[in-house]
Amino acid sequence: MSPLEKEFIERKSLFLKKNNIYSLIFVLLIFFLDRYSKIKILNNFSNNAFFVNEFINFELIWNTGIGFGLLSSNSPLIYNLVSILIGTVILILLYTALLSEKSEKIIFSIIIGGALGNFYDRLSYNAVPDFIDLHYKSFHWFTFNVADIFITLGIITFLMKGFFIKKSK
Repeated sequence: MSPLEKEFIERKSLFLKKNNIYSLIFVLLIFFLDRYSKIKILNNFSNNAFFVNEFINFELIWNTGIGFGLLSSNSPLIYNLVSILIGTVILILLYTALLSEKSEKIIFSIIIGGALGNFYDRLSYNAVPDFIDLHYKSFHWFTFNVADIFITLGIITFLMKGFFIKKSK
């Protein structure tokens, strides 16, 4: 067996580890939960806002940037460069998740599931539908979606793990 064949078999067995399969299922669960929420909004609230209570509305906006509308641009070149960058980061996260320990796999899966949901929208609609509008009186937080919630939870959990949980040597 050649060294290339051995490396291929090792990488294939890495992907087929039980924890990696569970992580993939978790990623897909988050992705489809995000897709479901966006489809419901696009089909039911695309032309009007829905008042939930004095703190939350559902109102569709299209975000061509990244989180919180950063890097929004009308330039197709900038949009495509940002999309390539996002796709690259997702691939790096996938690879890192494959090699990581169980608790980090869960954290990376949360981030990747949300990131794939928004990346899918970038490719399908050339923008990401954001619709959750949190507010208090006249102060409105950035409008976001379910994928953004998972990305944010994953990043916060990753940071907290890094700051507060010591690795045993």
